[in-house]
Amino acid sequence: MTKHKNIYVCPMNGFESRKLRIAVLDLYQGEPNEGMRGIRTLLHDWSSQKGIELYAEEFDVRLKNELPDLSFDIYISSGGPGSPLSTRYDDWDIAWCRWLNEVERWNANPSNYQKKHVFFICHSFQLACRYFDAGIVCKRKSTAFGIFPVHMLEDAFDDPVLAGLSDPFYAVDSRDFQVIQPNHARLRQMGGKVLCIEKIRPHVPLERAVMAIRFNDYMIGTQFHPEADVEGMRRYLVTEEKRKTVIENHGIEKLQNMLDHLEDPDKIMWTYSHVIPNFLNSAIQIEEMVS
Repeated sequence: MTKHKNIYVCPMNGFESRKLRIAVLDLYQGEPNEGMRGIRTLLHDWSSQKGIELYAEEFDVRLKNELPDLSFDIYISSGGPGSPLSTRYDDWDIAWCRWLNEVERWNANPSNYQKKHVFFICHSFQLACRYFDAGIVCKRKSTAFGIFPVHMLEDAFDDPVLAGLSDPFYAVDSRDFQVIQPNHARLRQMGGKVLCIEKIRPHVPLERAVMAIRFNDYMIGTQFHPEADVEGMRRYLVTEEKRKTVIENHGIEKLQNMLDHLEDPDKIMWTYSHVIPNFLNSAIQIEEMVS
């Protein structure tokens, strides 16, 4: 994979291949993170396995107010820090919502046979839920951080993006906000479905948060981080600051439990190797059927 500024190309050698354009919307506001590295690695590995020449371009949404046009086939909007509620009137947030509206309008136009596919991760998922009025976006009582089971609802078993996952499956969760009380009437109107909810906690008298929603045929999002891999989580957990935070908030057993989960191939690496690759597979298969 060659990289130049915020553009990278995964070329195929030795044979003719299809070219795919992907826009990655970076919402990390310049903060150090493993999310963007995980997305880049997934795109590179997937394009190599599929024999697809992939052109990917990153857009710094929050610092530079950069947003992609409609020339891309697929869009992935990342996680990021901060509140999804307090930025509603910030220029970048308004522009992000305008971009999403333009994608919606493109997909709603029957003359546009090639639809635009979008995946929302964590912070972007919360913004999308706010935009679509898909549920209540609010602050959690306490920070969620760790590797947790995610429970699939009935509609999840037929969704191609979640194909191959067990119930429950395990995913990295890192957030101070949540989506609760899904607006089922609005989702039905949009052709949307709640796919997953957070872990069962019988001892906690709080509503379980929504962890994944299919908003429509072309847009899906997760509250968890499907791009999180073992390398990134291990690097994250061995820093003195994060170790101290986890131990102070959750105890040494919680930290050890997370480290143990990293060694289990059926946990976050299974999710990593399925969710976003499934999304990409589904997107190109749908387009091949209509092209």
